[in-house]
Amino acid sequence: MDQLTYNIPGLLFPAISLLMLGFTNRFFGLASLSRQLLAEYETSRSEVLAKQIHNLRFRISLILYSQSAGILSLILCTCSLGMIPFYNLVAWIFFSISLLFMVISLVLALVEIHLSVNALDIERKSILGPSNQSKL
Repeated sequence: MDQLTYNIPGLLFPAISLLMLGFTNRFFGLASLSRQLLAEYETSRSEVLAKQIHNLRFRISLILYSQSAGILSLILCTCSLGMIPFYNLVAWIFFSISLLFMVISLVLALVEIHLSVNALDIERKSILGPSNQSKL
């Protein structure tokens, strides 16, 4: 196995930081929308709003897990950097697990994006009704 250098794990730091910033912004947007929909639901008790709120809650939990996996990836990447001068094999293991958590974080983000499209479909159906759904 090749020697792990500081450059290889160091490449993940900017990527993980950008991912975390994106997840945080997405979380704040969804939390704000969730509060707004909850206020509307209190007055209308609409079934469409209930579906949207349920979808938002699940999406927020996916972002939480995405952020958690990203944070673990960053921690393991840091551990990998710390192990390079002492135990290169352990550094490789930490780095490999760090990559795994980064992939998990990205997959969870992908699932959340697909749920976002489903939320738009719920909204579209509520506005157009069943007879006009084929137009969009």
